[in-house]
Amino acid sequence: MAEILETALYAADLEQAARFYEDVVGLPRVTAEPGRHVFLRAGRAMLLIFCPTASSQPAAPGRIAVPLHGAAGPGHVCFAAEPLGIDGWAARLAEAGIAVEARVQWPHGPRSIYCRDPAGNSVEFAESTLWPV
Repeated sequence: MAEILETALYAADLEQAARFYEDVVGLPRVTAEPGRHVFLRAGRAMLLIFCPTASSQPAAPGRIAVPLHGAAGPGHVCFAAEPLGIDGWAARLAEAGIAVEARVQWPHGPRSIYCRDPAGNSVEFAESTLWPV
């Protein structure tokens, strides 16, 4: 079975997005290339935030030739709510001045809350029982 090693979101203002994921979500920055990407550690995985205009351009000579990629419109990422729990994340978001966009009680019991990052991506915090692992 494969495990997700990294996932990507896109943001035109990388530093604004990075501050959200560092300061609010608590992810440590691993590396960054100004104007192109910011990479953050998310547990055993990585959250990659790319500038969509930069990642859709060919690599400069001498750089690693990663295939072009990018996205238009908001993406989505979901973080396990533990150990803070849904109420803890809701309080943390409120302290940071970030509105909870939606609260969901899933039919099989778990809860989720949703907000937006500065780039408009949908950010979910869900109880880990959302998906049987």
